[in-house]
Order: sequence, then C-alpha cells, then structure tokens
Amino acid sequence: MDIVLKNVKKKDFPVLKSLAKSLGFEITIEDEKPYNEEFVKEILEAEKSIKEGRGIRMTMEELKELCK
Repeated sequence: MDIVLKNVKKKDFPVLKSLAKSLGFEITIEDEKPYNEEFVKEILEAEKSIKEGRGIRMTMEELKELCK
C-alpha cells in the first residue's frame, strides 16, 4: 500500500521520517515537475525569438481564418 503525504511542512518532515523509519516503512521523496521539460524549453525559445523580432503579426481576422 502506498501513502502520499502532501504539503508537509519542513519542520514536521523529520518527525514523520523518524516515525516511518521506526515502523519499518520505506520513504521515497519525489519532486513534482508540473510541466514537461521539452514543453518549457519550447515556450522559452518562442519567447526569445519574439523578443529578437522574429515573430509575425496577425490581425484577428487572419487568426480566425487560420483556425478554420
């Protein structure tokens, strides 16, 4: 059985870790990564290219036509 504890305060973690260890539980710590790294890289590159003037301007009509 797996139990997941979320929003544990840093000051409470050693107590929980000690308790789990004394009961013979296995502890694994996983850092959540809410975004795919490739997706983040793609977005950052797009922002950079826009700042460098490599973006294009479109009117709302052109955008609506593109989305049809």
